[in-house]
Amino acid sequence: MTEQQKPPFGESGESGQPDERKAAGQPEPGDDSQPAESERLVTAPRAEYPLEDELRAGDDAARRESRERKARIAGAATGAPVGGGSGWERDVLEKVLTASLREQRAARRWRIFFRFVGLALLALIFIALFDFKGDGISTSGRHTAMVTLEGEIAAGTPASAESINASLQAAFADTNAAGVILKINSPGGSPVQAGIINDEIHRLRELYPSKPFYVVVEEICASGGYYVAAAADKIYVDKASIVGSIGVLMDGFGFTGLMDKLGVERRLYTSGANKGMLDPFSPQLPKQKAYAEAMLKQIHQQFIDVVKEGRGDRLKNDPELFSGLFWSGERSIELGLADALGTADSVARDVLKAEDIVDYTVKENIAERVAKRFGAAVGTAAMKTMLWSTRMQGMH
Repeated sequence: MTEQQKPPFGESGESGQPDERKAAGQPEPGDDSQPAESERLVTAPRAEYPLEDELRAGDDAARRESRERKARIAGAATGAPVGGGSGWERDVLEKVLTASLREQRAARRWRIFFRFVGLALLALIFIALFDFKGDGISTSGRHTAMVTLEGEIAAGTPASAESINASLQAAFADTNAAGVILKINSPGGSPVQAGIINDEIHRLRELYPSKPFYVVVEEICASGGYYVAAAADKIYVDKASIVGSIGVLMDGFGFTGLMDKLGVERRLYTSGANKGMLDPFSPQLPKQKAYAEAMLKQIHQQFIDVVKEGRGDRLKNDPELFSGLFWSGERSIELGLADALGTADSVARDVLKAEDIVDYTVKENIAERVAKRFGAAVGTAAMKTMLWSTRMQGMH
């Protein structure tokens, strides 16, 4: 075979094998240019070494977890929500912070509450210690002493004989007082309490004969109020004041006719014939009515005698004077029940010539009011207990 008849190099047969080895990167037999083992590791495909990929993936996961942990810690400190990571850690931190805030708020509320209680106790103690009387006890210098009688005259009230008499005694006893003014604004009340005050005024005027005593009427001075005022040297009123009502009354109700219509029977048992004379559910007997009227007439005459003794010749001869009527302040001056128009300020300034007024009225403090109410409550409870025990014993 000539050279022209030989097949081209690398087309078929064995002559094509060296080309295939070169294409596949395989060394030809007897080739001394074969690469070293280290060169083959570098140029080898990555898929032939999976351990290296696993190591890199592990390093990446560790770095990512470290970054997430730092981010969670930073988010818990600032209160900002943090994505990723386990949710139970964030829930625990939120619960701890919420519980801490609630505890702080509760502690703050209790502190405020106890502060308010402490301030209230201090205020009560201050009032109980310093709210006994007016400023007159500790004053010095010439002044006008004043006592106020206001409201219903009755035992256990600020206008009781006990309170008013104590105030008048302090006012008369002060050597710096140029005179005493009793300011009255009362519709009346108990004739017994009014009589006790009237008697005490007479006693104090005899004990301090050089100290004048005046009554100043504000809105009203009627019935028992005028009973007290009659003991003054002079009575000053406003032209529109209500003065008078010199009389005595006893009132009540009668339900016998209504009970008859409703078919209600009253059962009242007494050991005395007149024990139930004021019972509103029993019929009124003529004898009992005459007795009540006689008693009222006697008390009325006592009232008249006190007024005549106090006012004397200043009273006008008017048949209606002691009928229980009341008049304006201007008309009362004309009838002799009052002396002139005036107020506490004008009397102190123009009559006594001592413009400074000091109030000597005894004021009941908080401690006394609480003690009285507590005592009344205890007494009522004790009485109810005794009555209940008596009923239970009667049942047995």
